[in-house]
Amino acid sequence: MNSNKVLITGGAGFIGSNYTNYVLEHTNDEVYVLDSLTYAGNLKNLEVASQNPKYKFIKGTICDEPFVLELFTKHQFDQVVHFAAESHVDNSITGPGTFVQTNIVGTFNLLQGAYKTWMNGPNMLKEAYAQARFLHVSTDEVYGSLGETGLFTEETPYAPNSPYSASKASSDFMVRSYFHTYGLPVVTTNCSNNYGPNQHKEKLIPTIIRKAISGNPIPIYGDGTNVRDWLYVQDHCIGIKLALDKGTLGETYNIGGRNERKNLYIANTICEILDKLSPKNESYKEQITFVTDRPGHDFRYAIDATKLENELGWQADENFESGILKTVAWYLNNTDRL
Repeated sequence: MNSNKVLITGGAGFIGSNYTNYVLEHTNDEVYVLDSLTYAGNLKNLEVASQNPKYKFIKGTICDEPFVLELFTKHQFDQVVHFAAESHVDNSITGPGTFVQTNIVGTFNLLQGAYKTWMNGPNMLKEAYAQARFLHVSTDEVYGSLGETGLFTEETPYAPNSPYSASKASSDFMVRSYFHTYGLPVVTTNCSNNYGPNQHKEKLIPTIIRKAISGNPIPIYGDGTNVRDWLYVQDHCIGIKLALDKGTLGETYNIGGRNERKNLYIANTICEILDKLSPKNESYKEQITFVTDRPGHDFRYAIDATKLENELGWQADENFESGILKTVAWYLNNTDRL
């Protein structure tokens, strides 16, 4: 089995740590995790990985261009899987500048590092890097909001509505430009909402679980009818690896779980699971509280993953009901993560 030297940015975060563990378990690759360990990164997410001799952790930020270039020069990575991003919409509303720096400038720095390491010039890939790959992990939020019907496809025009999604859209375009201008071997994936072990406590599902078991009101925006397509994180990791290994260069692949659920349904389902796994005198549903909707809150996201399914043979193993049961059970066993 061939081995690669893989740089995983943001690997101490939610999806990045799950992907790091997946790669170490299923390949002989040398894995270098780069993470600045902001509030969203946690070395606890990498405890299993840290026992593996093929794993190395590097603390640093993708916003530091000389540092990024130095890493490429020193380690000669031949694969980059780029997760590192500011990703919380509410935070992008109150502090958009950080999103511009990390998501746009940081992505540019990585592209430059790969270009200078892998290529002699535009469309001149060095022989040693003939199989090099740069996979950029993005989001369905770049496509904007859907009405009651329809799905996002790879051809859906971009229409980002928050500073977060605008910064991710900008990074997607930067990645695209490096393929079309320089021939850099890139692939982009746009995913729907992830959930599962290691997710940061600020996100919807961990928040519902935390508020429920602490006896506090469970906050649901608006009337709870906003719809998201939910993807279990392990299924996402499998899709990313397929796109990295077998995806057509320069292409985008949407990864979605085909599991559209309203936010209120999410809260009710979690409460029902908690009623069984950790019962108390009354149902946890009594704690559900509706709060003022967030500004510019997109109504519905839903992804059409047909391209990934047909071209690369990907399929989600978990539906929402099976995945959420595993997720709630994991958080009950890891309450320190809440």
